[in-house]
Amino acid sequence: MITIQNIQKDFGSKKAVDIEHYTINTGDLLGLVGNNGAGKTTLFRLMLDLLKADTGNILINDIDVSQNEEWKKFTGAFIDEGFLIDYLTPEEYFYFIGKMYNLDKPTVDERLARFERFMNGEVIGQKKYIRNFSMGNKQKIGIISAMIHQPQILILDEPFNFLDPSSQSVIKHLLKSYNEETGATVLISSHNLNHTTDICPRIALLENGVIIRDIKNVDNSAEKELEDYFNME
Repeated sequence: MITIQNIQKDFGSKKAVDIEHYTINTGDLLGLVGNNGAGKTTLFRLMLDLLKADTGNILINDIDVSQNEEWKKFTGAFIDEGFLIDYLTPEEYFYFIGKMYNLDKPTVDERLARFERFMNGEVIGQKKYIRNFSMGNKQKIGIISAMIHQPQILILDEPFNFLDPSSQSVIKHLLKSYNEETGATVLISSHNLNHTTDICPRIALLENGVIIRDIKNVDNSAEKELEDYFNME
């Protein structure tokens, strides 16, 4: 469970995040949507203790992320390519991540097999450094690295960015099945309403750093509500 309590983050005169209280339940597959500047990435960075809140706190399984690092053992995240070590090959990077979570090479290799279709023959065995890959393949490397230790909590910022349509379809299936099979809590942000409503039973709508709607999405029922909102903007 993730509990957000009186979180505020300002950048100068701009209030980036202002959430009085919000709870994300264990096993939720939550989509975070909003226009550019709505506060999606800032909220994720606060959750991951990459930014210091001006007030309030965020608890992951009752652990204050700013006071204790135990939550990192069961959390996986990919925000942007800054998370990658670009002078390593993908294999070296995956093994490095695995080592952080006490996974040996055979175990990492076994878990990579789940992503074979997603990698589409373009990631493993290419004999080049991560910095020399396309943005789409960097995105794949980042997502896989966030999932390889099978985290209880998975946070992905704009996971569909830079991916071709078939890769977008594959990652949607992977995220949905991962959530269903493991009971992990999965949080994604996306500008793409179709992708979000396709896989997320719960959707949080951000506007100026505030969660203005918490929408239950059954069989894409949230799609029209969201389209109406963004068309009004």
